[in-house]
Amino acid sequence: MKRTILVTNDDGIESDALGPLADALAALGDVHIICPDRNWSGASHSITLFRPLRCRPTTLRSGQAAFMTDGSPTDCVRLAVLGFLKQKPDLIVSGINRGANLGDDITYSGTVAAAMEGLLSNIPSIAISVGAFGANIDFRPAASFAALLARNIFERGFMSDALLNVNVPALPADRITGVVVTRLGKRNYRDQLVERLDPYGNPYYWVGGPAVSEEAEAGTDVAALRAGRISVTPIALDLTSHALIEDLASWDWAWSGPVTSSAR
Repeated sequence: MKRTILVTNDDGIESDALGPLADALAALGDVHIICPDRNWSGASHSITLFRPLRCRPTTLRSGQAAFMTDGSPTDCVRLAVLGFLKQKPDLIVSGINRGANLGDDITYSGTVAAAMEGLLSNIPSIAISVGAFGANIDFRPAASFAALLARNIFERGFMSDALLNVNVPALPADRITGVVVTRLGKRNYRDQLVERLDPYGNPYYWVGGPAVSEEAEAGTDVAALRAGRISVTPIALDLTSHALIEDLASWDWAWSGPVTSSAR
């Protein structure tokens, strides 16, 4: 039976990355595209609970058939897995995101969250990003690597408790210096709260700031991307701090129950 591959993203159905990614993966199976109808960057692992989801067919600018939904990236995966597609996906590829998802970024990323949802459904999942913003990005090197990674997953029977978070330098293929398996690095955010007034004198706020600074320790995704290498980082969903379990167990847990007040 031919493999079924779901492509989704958090940049929305208008992303220029979808066409090259779908083309690269088409040699490996039937590619289905379900994406949000708008940009959901920073959506993290949000899902839609209190309204219906709408999902309708469309055609990408590159010509491929696709579906777009008014839900989040995670909703796209849930739709596919829960029966919108006739066959449950064998692989989920989320991206190609415009901008790297390194270190702490993964806690905000809708791209990574969609791959997490695939992992929760026991489906091998990839989140893939390019380390650049703006126009005129060549997504073909990242798309080609996504296909190579997908081929490895299918051939090796990859089933794991981790997703693969991939970051590709925004460089021509012949200038990318290799592939390295990494751990998460550290991104230091310098966001600021900016208050302004609308024409009626009411305050509104922007949250943002200068570009992040990065600690490029050896072995991290940050260091790999800075060196012009493709970074592949396995991300597990077990967020337990195992190192703290024994220490916390030694605390005073002589709790007497809820405190009641005699005040009337």
